[in-house]
Amino acid sequence: MGEKRGFTLIELLVVIAIIALLLAILMPALSRVKKQAKATACQMNLHHWAVIWSMYTGDNDGSFPDGVRNVDGKQVGHWLFAAEPYYKDEAIRWCPMAYKLWGQAQNPFVAWEATNVAGGAGFYTSYGINNWLYHPRGEALWGYEAENHWKSANVKGADNIPLFLDCFYLGGHPQPTNTPPDYNGQTQNAGPICMRRFCIDRHDGVTNMVFLNFAVRKVDIKELWKLKWHRQFDTNGPWTKAGGVQPTGWPEWMRNFKDY
Repeated sequence: MGEKRGFTLIELLVVIAIIALLLAILMPALSRVKKQAKATACQMNLHHWAVIWSMYTGDNDGSFPDGVRNVDGKQVGHWLFAAEPYYKDEAIRWCPMAYKLWGQAQNPFVAWEATNVAGGAGFYTSYGINNWLYHPRGEALWGYEAENHWKSANVKGADNIPLFLDCFYLGGHPQPTNTPPDYNGQTQNAGPICMRRFCIDRHDGVTNMVFLNFAVRKVDIKELWKLKWHRQFDTNGPWTKAGGVQPTGWPEWMRNFKDY
């Protein structure tokens, strides 16, 4: 019998080089597949939320909570607690791309703690509500006029009204004049400029959203300014093609996204 011969050093290096080349080719594809799977899981979460809000409004004559009602130190009028009886699995509160906490990841790939909501400490989410859906008790809610709030699910044009979506806070009151963030996940001035809370790229240029007709679909980032966030929201405002925005007017990170 002939003597068995092992790999020479050169042959071993060639094999290693081939394996490295294959990994270099396959890794981007595997990464894309992983991100697509997470985007699909995010949409599945939002389908659950569509059912939750359908049940909630069905049990309340079509109305949404008021946002602020407090019972025994718990802000039960906030969506966090108003929706709580309708689900058990806390994981549906987290987009699969944003389930880590501050310090473990960077915005917009983090889940936010509801520290500004009475009783909300320890409550984390990476989705938020369109605050214009709340049903204010008085003339305004957090400084935003009550008359512009939708208040109910029983309105015309529900298929173009955002309900619940990817968000880096708990919700917001977007306006058509709100400027986009300078970079993906910018938190500065996102208090008064509420569209920035929703204008985030977790899913390759789109965001996932539940509409007021309880349908779920992907929305292009720039399309956010074409949605009817509140009753008087100008869907042809300054950040739309109809309103005159030019491709160069957008922050650099958004310029390659589809225009609307």
